Amino acid sequence: MAESKKHENHTLSRDIDLEVKEIIKKELKRQKSQLILIASENFASQEVLRTMGSVPTNKYAEGYPGFRYYEGCKHIDEIEQLAIDRANKLFGSNYSNVQPHSGVNANMAIFLGILNCGDRILSMSLKDGGHLSHGHKQNLSGRYYEIHTYKVDPETEMLDYESIREIAKTVRPKLIIAGASSYSRIIEFKKFREIADEVSAYLMADTAHIAGLIVGGHHPSSVNVADFTTATTHKTLRGPRGGLIIADKKYARLINKSVFPGVQGGPLMHIIAAKAVAFREALQDSFKDYGKRIIENCKALCDHMKNEGFRIVSGGTDNHLFLIDLTNKDLTGSDASQTLSSVGIITNKNVIPFDKLKPIITSGIRLGTAAVTTQGMGADEMHKIGELITSALKNRENNTKLKEISRKVKKLAGDFPVYTTE
Repeated sequence: MAESKKHENHTLSRDIDLEVKEIIKKELKRQKSQLILIASENFASQEVLRTMGSVPTNKYAEGYPGFRYYEGCKHIDEIEQLAIDRANKLFGSNYSNVQPHSGVNANMAIFLGILNCGDRILSMSLKDGGHLSHGHKQNLSGRYYEIHTYKVDPETEMLDYESIREIAKTVRPKLIIAGASSYSRIIEFKKFREIADEVSAYLMADTAHIAGLIVGGHHPSSVNVADFTTATTHKTLRGPRGGLIIADKKYARLINKSVFPGVQGGPLMHIIAAKAVAFREALQDSFKDYGKRIIENCKALCDHMKNEGFRIVSGGTDNHLFLIDLTNKDLTGSDASQTLSSVGIITNKNVIPFDKLKPIITSGIRLGTAAVTTQGMGADEMHKIGELITSALKNRENNTKLKEISRKVKKLAGDFPVYTTE
């Protein structure tokens, strides 16, 4: 009898894509040699990274634990339920949905669940710190709903809750959104709750930026205050890129249907597994200290920049980020962010309240301290970073000086390695 021939197993091939590997190596080198001050970025732990590259990515699991449309989901159910249980413990909630692929998807699911096309939404103006998914004209939110906005006070550049109340009473929105992508002050969710109740509106809190500060006890929580809380898991929560919805369990059926099949198909089970890992990390006492240090570092850097003569929007910060108004420096946000990037200090140009420049140019830059805090940096390093930023912007036409600054940036970043292996 002829011996059967064993076919090569192509699916488990150990061939390495050298092109992709080389690009990833370059990106790792960039992250390890630069100062990451983008407020929406962080360094996920190596355990989170490892879990994202694991076998749950092979499994289709449309539906929810115990109610799937595919067979073979026994262990997938265990993973998702673990992530749900940990999220509820972390946020003090009785319901959460861990399936949203992003914060925007989480927001879209809430819109789909409670709104009809053309319903009114009251949200923070994008120029004042709001997010594109809160009503940008090219976003689904702006195209399918009637968007009304509230601004910050022209003098304090902070939220004026009495003004928001008056706008809400005039507009009578069906949904009020509390949350921002570039607001450096505390958001009083209880005051938003009072306003929403007064006009019989739903309240959604978008905590994408501050979720990690909330669970650490360093920012008032929106959970059990807002009807719906959405978040991302990769900013101050320091997990994989993804979204999250938290609400009272009375909304469970509504939200579950809105996520699947409403705005998504199959969940990314490798990402959900990594979310479970990140939630466990955030449940540790050390994470509370991490959140405290993020804010301390942000205040230290903010104060240094103020002392250097830079105007800080709203005069300071209560969280992980702040905005610098460059108008008095005869600089645009685009010019400043590009100059800083050239020496390895990574920020982003950002509109400021009542900005007269276009969003592609801007009058400001946004700085955040979540990533450098993950690296282990403290107040001393914040002062060094402030000096480097100031020197780079002052000497932006001096290539010799910029090269010297670049070497100092690389040295400082290298002194605080977040990943010790490739």
